[in-house]
Amino acid sequence: MQVNVYATLRDVVGGATAELDLAVAPTVREVVDALVAKYPPLRPKLMDDGGELLGAVHVFVNGRDGHYLPDGLTTRITPTDRIDIFPAVGGG
Repeated sequence: MQVNVYATLRDVVGGATAELDLAVAPTVREVVDALVAKYPPLRPKLMDDGGELLGAVHVFVNGRDGHYLPDGLTTRITPTDRIDIFPAVGGG
């Protein structure tokens, strides 16, 4: 499964896309957990100390923010779904 990452996450994964080997129909949360397991330096960029997704981090499935999916982060993903992860960013 391909996961597209943006901004500061690209430096950690070495590019715009991370390739993950996951079971069929993982949840959004399982995708994030697998990404952090493969690239441990992502953890502080994506999760708090309790392992919860930081509020300013957005995981999109087919262009829809994971927080607004019917089952939130427990929504199942298919192999054809597009996954995009945006870290907290600031600017001014």
